[in-house]
Amino acid sequence: MLTTEHFLLFASIVLFAGIMAGKIGYRFGIPALLIFLFTGMLFGVDGFGFRFSSPGVSQSVGMIALSIILFTGGMDTRLKKVRPIVAQGLILSTLGVLLTALLAGFFIFWLSGTAVASYVFPLSTAILLASTMASTDSASVFAILRSQKMQLKENLAPTLELESGSNDPMAYMLTIALIDFITTGQSGPGPIIFSFVMQFVVGGLLGYLMGRLAVLVLNKMNIHNDTLYPITLLCAVFFTFAGTTLLQGNGYLAVYIAGMVVGNSRVIHKKSINTFFDGLTWLVQIVLFILLGLLVNPREMMEFAPFSLVVAIFMILVARPLAVYLCLLPFPKMSFRGKTFLSWVGLRGAVPIIFATYPLVEGVPGAEAMFNVVFFITIISLLVQGSTITQVARWLKLDIPSPPTGSLFGVEIPEETGTKLEERVVEASMLSEGDLLMNLSLKDEELVILVRRGEGYRVPKGRMHLQVGDVLLIVSEKNLNKIEESVQEENPTLFRKLKRRLLPR
Repeated sequence: MLTTEHFLLFASIVLFAGIMAGKIGYRFGIPALLIFLFTGMLFGVDGFGFRFSSPGVSQSVGMIALSIILFTGGMDTRLKKVRPIVAQGLILSTLGVLLTALLAGFFIFWLSGTAVASYVFPLSTAILLASTMASTDSASVFAILRSQKMQLKENLAPTLELESGSNDPMAYMLTIALIDFITTGQSGPGPIIFSFVMQFVVGGLLGYLMGRLAVLVLNKMNIHNDTLYPITLLCAVFFTFAGTTLLQGNGYLAVYIAGMVVGNSRVIHKKSINTFFDGLTWLVQIVLFILLGLLVNPREMMEFAPFSLVVAIFMILVARPLAVYLCLLPFPKMSFRGKTFLSWVGLRGAVPIIFATYPLVEGVPGAEAMFNVVFFITIISLLVQGSTITQVARWLKLDIPSPPTGSLFGVEIPEETGTKLEERVVEASMLSEGDLLMNLSLKDEELVILVRRGEGYRVPKGRMHLQVGDVLLIVSEKNLNKIEESVQEENPTLFRKLKRRLLPR
């Protein structure tokens, strides 16, 4: 008889195996999310024999995971980068999803009548199958862009982030409407349009309002235990998703917008909040992809391999590119290379598989065949597209060298303050006039307030001897008060050390 201890032992082994496999896969350029899927399949019914067959549980876990993933993605989306491409992103996330679903749906319907198909899909079921895969998966896009630290020209990165973060409502709405039509035959264009408007209007409005409310609560709650701030925000994420869904809005859109509001506002303990959600996002992604890997039966999936492979090729090379080119016709400033790259990064991932569980739960005819096709196409997409994003960006000459990230001093200044805080590494060329700090060529408004050497900090003085590799913390003199406030908030320990060293005794 299996006990809680057995479950925890198995879960810890599977999670650890997935993390280690992801580390190995990263060295070979294989997306970590694909490795997590394979890990689940390895421990599943056709691997080590663990049997898991609950689409409902997978669906519930997927909702929780996606709400966290989208919220974190929203927090990482900078509004000043998104504003220039709002129109492109929204058109791709709505009309682009619809065109992709229709193009792929009619192709699936045509293909299911040929010898390559092992199952014949009626037109409505074929479009339903295509709808579950029509959106660009946010979990995959966010994970790959972050892990590969990609910098792209032509505002392509924020375009992808905005599209993938806001296109799930359209795919979700199409999936639910088509399931309702197939099972009851009562849905028409009126209810579909009404559902579309309700999901976007209610989801967008509540997402913004809940984001503003979360910022207000975090800044006013005044709790002495700093670790409770990220947990409070997590409660707000779940409240936003659940409340919006119950009010007929789209919870996925709401949490993404709420994340954007929080991420672009001044929030107390923001650095610890970002760290918490980054770690939590990776945890739920690992759990979700492994769980979905356990759900599939590889032997059954391989029966649909030839059919799924042809559909995958059509979606990658025809449906997605054609939808992107048509949607972006009103934007001639975007180059053909940029549009081609957007076409290539039409990644499938957790969202299509989760959406494919809805027909299973609702008992739609052919739902098992649909699930296996979606799973196989997701693997192909992650393997082919996910592992070649960097190479394609380089071939199209759209990549930009990534700047160093992070703060060696543990101090970050919010962008909205207008304060410039720079970490400058001492190079040999900087010491050509002498190795004393007073010999450095600095601008009149620049002031070195701290020097890091190795793991230690040193208070700068004019006759201090510098070494190659020292890191200088440089600010503008006129903004020292803002810097002091930020240092005290983000790194209290460092602030106290500086006070003791700098104040006269």
